[in-house]
Amino acid sequence: MAGILPSPHDRDTAHSAAASALGYIYQCRLALVYALRRLATGKSFKLSIETLDDVVFDNDGAAVELLQAKHHISGTASLTDSSPELWSALRVWCEALTSGALPQDALVYLLTTSSAPNGSAASYLGPLDRDEAAALQRLSAALTTSTNQTNTAAYSAFRNLSDQQRKDLMKRTTIFASAASIHDLDDELRQVMFFAVAREHLDSFLQRFEGWWFRRVILHLSQNGDHIHGDELESKQAELREQFKRDQLPIDSDIMTASIDASGYQDMVFVHQMRLIEVSSRRIVLAIQDYFRAYEQRSRWMREELLLVGELDQYESRLVDEWERLFEQMRDELGDDAAENAKRTAAHSIFKWVESGMHTPIRGGMQEHTIARGSYQMLADDLRVGWHLDFRDRLAALLASAEAES
Repeated sequence: MAGILPSPHDRDTAHSAAASALGYIYQCRLALVYALRRLATGKSFKLSIETLDDVVFDNDGAAVELLQAKHHISGTASLTDSSPELWSALRVWCEALTSGALPQDALVYLLTTSSAPNGSAASYLGPLDRDEAAALQRLSAALTTSTNQTNTAAYSAFRNLSDQQRKDLMKRTTIFASAASIHDLDDELRQVMFFAVAREHLDSFLQRFEGWWFRRVILHLSQNGDHIHGDELESKQAELREQFKRDQLPIDSDIMTASIDASGYQDMVFVHQMRLIEVSSRRIVLAIQDYFRAYEQRSRWMREELLLVGELDQYESRLVDEWERLFEQMRDELGDDAAENAKRTAAHSIFKWVESGMHTPIRGGMQEHTIARGSYQMLADDLRVGWHLDFRDRLAALLASAEAES
């Protein structure tokens, strides 16, 4: 069985990588929760991630706030007086103080899933029942009694502070122990965004908002000096809220911008419908793109229960009704003895009308024409609509021939 099971080293490495990845995701989600809380106060702010600290809030004239986030996958870590986790945070702040990088009025926070034992320095620096003098006394004692080599650099940075700087650091430091885990942040986000949309749409709203947030963080991290402004969160919230109103439905950018491999659709009925009237290959590719986007978006609406019962059937019936009026007009104008060229020319007129996308929307406020264009291709695939005057007979013969060959 050698070589089948991963070695202990491989398992440790994988576990470490998972912990690191979760730590970064936790940091980003935590930044979102705290940003939304600040947004609710009505005060303007901008934030950065992975700059002076894990998360930095610049509150436009008020004190800068630095936040470090620590997440543990399993077990309950403890913030003892010699805890590497605690001293790692202190080292960052001490070195920033010494170098002058930490603004004079900056507030610093450690938010961690670890617990703070009663009587520990961390417990004295919590948000309630604080005792900064006792915390400083215990941390100073750890400098002389601890044998933890991991903390050597942090101890040195702490010693380099003057007595007054140490006292000031204790006043500025707040430790939030036993904080929500990465999974518990789901509930935190629901609470802070509870009134954004109707309750039944909250999860769908949050999925889209947090998806935007992670894309915005990636952009922020790739552009040095770029900040995320509170106004951006407010604008995105308002934009998404509009999409969840009664006369709207959300349009998802990941679906609308997805790349499509058209080769997998060449044998579908709606493609044969276009070939029947000799539509150009480029227009066929665009129609396949519409089909894919409409299919995926409609499927997501259904999975998330954003559609009313029977709403999609009613929408398709309206589309078929619009098509049928034009199709019957074409039949009357062509008559019974029309030549094939005349039939194809007339069919192109209807197909151009479909491509315009200017049809009855699924809901009154919907302005995304891809849904209508793609829905018509879906109906064409079921032979409920068509472009050539004889599309049903022609396609039935074609499909029967293809089936016989297979």
